[in-house]
Amino acid sequence: MKAKKRATTKIVIDSYMCKGCHICIDQCPENVLEVSQSRNAKGYLMPVASRIDDCITCMLCELICPDLAITVETNDDEK
Repeated sequence: MKAKKRATTKIVIDSYMCKGCHICIDQCPENVLEVSQSRNAKGYLMPVASRIDDCITCMLCELICPDLAITVETNDDEK
């Protein structure tokens, strides 16, 4: 019997669109996101997925972002 591979998740944050409101950080149920020290071109501190292995792919960060700056990508190896 083959072991089921876990889907890999990637959180992409568009630095051009993000205004640094950090709603995604506040609302993540697994505390995957945190404030990074890097700033975007507008001077806002960007969120970063520092604990991506804890992500449950609920996509709440993508759904709640008022600027549509977050995309959650999954690569499910199961076909």
